[in-house]
Amino acid sequence: MQGAEKGTAEALDGKKLHIGIVQARFNESITNALADACRKELMALGVREKHIDHVTVPGALEVPLALQAMAERDEYDALIALGSIIRGETYHFELVANESGAGVTRIGLDYKLPIANAILTTENLEQAIARQTEKGTDAARVAVEMARLVENLA
Repeated sequence: MQGAEKGTAEALDGKKLHIGIVQARFNESITNALADACRKELMALGVREKHIDHVTVPGALEVPLALQAMAERDEYDALIALGSIIRGETYHFELVANESGAGVTRIGLDYKLPIANAILTTENLEQAIARQTEKGTDAARVAVEMARLVENLA
């Protein structure tokens, strides 16, 4: 929810973290903005550019499979899912939103690997545009925070 009270995390330190990003190309102008904001924030948090792997897939339904392939490499401290699903006139929106979300969650749980899910689900293009930068930034912050949390709990 835009403008939601998110709370404040302790200072986030991305140094030495390896992060993987999977970006859906569908609604590419939105997902490119998500990716740009995400990469910029990761680097602001100390993640080295050479420690960020970024792949693209056709759409949101393909994101979980790419996340799974990255998780199986056992090289990442956290992963990030980026996409944009905009409601249309058919049930397809619900199918894509529900299945991609469930897939992202399952990969994280199966591999015990933090995944920041920034696959936007909006009613229209205007809502997606309004959220693209904030949610890209949020995804980076969530990935770093959760990677450090999991590391400290291990």
